[in-house]
Amino acid sequence: MTFAFDPPPQASVAIADSSVRFPVRRIFCVGRNYAAHAREMGKDPDREPPFFFTKPADAVVDCPCAIPYPPLTHDLHHEIELVIAIGKGGANIEQADVMDHIWGAGVGVDLTRRDLQAEAKKMGRPWDWAKAFDNSAPMAPLVPLSAITSLAQGRIWLAVNGETRQDADIADLIWDVREHISILSQAMTLAPGDLVMTGTPAGVGAVGLGDVITGGVDGIGTLKLTIDPPG
Repeated sequence: MTFAFDPPPQASVAIADSSVRFPVRRIFCVGRNYAAHAREMGKDPDREPPFFFTKPADAVVDCPCAIPYPPLTHDLHHEIELVIAIGKGGANIEQADVMDHIWGAGVGVDLTRRDLQAEAKKMGRPWDWAKAFDNSAPMAPLVPLSAITSLAQGRIWLAVNGETRQDADIADLIWDVREHISILSQAMTLAPGDLVMTGTPAGVGAVGLGDVITGGVDGIGTLKLTIDPPG
């Protein structure tokens, strides 16, 4: 096959304790999947089915890392998330079969230009400019499913400059991993290389230049990133 110009490099994520990398096809994100976070965003978590948005594959960045403060925003927010890596494709996946489609898991941050998101919500526009910008998905190395004790419980946390801001348990997910991946597969045929960011707990907030973000999911991984001046 001949292209008009050289294709971009394959987006990928590191794999823990391995020189092999996980190729990223798409990044799906679950919105408002922790009740306390839904409430802090002014929504009723008891009445909303899961909804999804996307980030481009090349938004992913290996942690530890330094990320330049993005353009067009004065309100950059952190959102710590459990990340599920799909290793086997499928559509209309039954909840009982979801684990057969999971390659592994990791931890990532859904960086959000909150002021642009608020403007988009107010005007009834898509969230793309708020969520899908360059370097907006920093992630720790992925861990194979065989090395993970549980995707149903475990502390999820984030700190900024050593001060804890988000602290919950993945057991608090409104729609657990089996449920929301099954629901996602009803709308999109999942494929190997897809990543699913499963939602963030309460405590999201702004970060600024020089801030150091640390976080993790117990039993899966930790990450560290710094906010640098704009590039």
